[in-house]
Amino acid sequence: MPKIVAEKKDWIQLGYRLFAEKGVSGIVVEKMSKKLNCNKSSFYWHFKTKKEFINEIVIYWVNTKTKNIITRTDSEENTSQKLRKLIDITYSKMPYSDFIFYLKRYAVKDEKISKIIDKVDAERIAYVGNLLKKMGYSSKDAKIKASLLYKHLIGFYELTRYKELSEDYMIEVKKEINQIISY
Repeated sequence: MPKIVAEKKDWIQLGYRLFAEKGVSGIVVEKMSKKLNCNKSSFYWHFKTKKEFINEIVIYWVNTKTKNIITRTDSEENTSQKLRKLIDITYSKMPYSDFIFYLKRYAVKDEKISKIIDKVDAERIAYVGNLLKKMGYSSKDAKIKASLLYKHLIGFYELTRYKELSEDYMIEVKKEINQIISY
């Protein structure tokens, strides 16, 4: 017999994974309740609507995929090490990396989500820009190079989304990044 209520965090974590696999079409309350071994009324105990649920998933994404990466990067001692760590983290093949792909598609119809994505993009670029300024780049160059680096990251994921990466793919990535910045 299924339990009546699953915890809110369980719904959000499962929703994040399913959204990363299929976008909005992966968010089916009945199927999710089966995976969580609970009644589907549990979903509505925590979330009034599917849209509210997706908003919660987006907050989870912001906190785990942006703030967490910055926290991990900031743990390094000097700016150069921080940038290296950031590159290693962001270019590693991570599970659920299609989340942002589906989220950007969803954001076309949801202005609130679109603004969150824009804010996250701007925060990420500003973070890298600040690192580059600390490394000696002018404010203008740091901003441009941070933007190029971010666009390279997005392009990298698009080009490698469904490909098996070689063990030494990071060597090539770092050669390409060295065309944008010297680190």
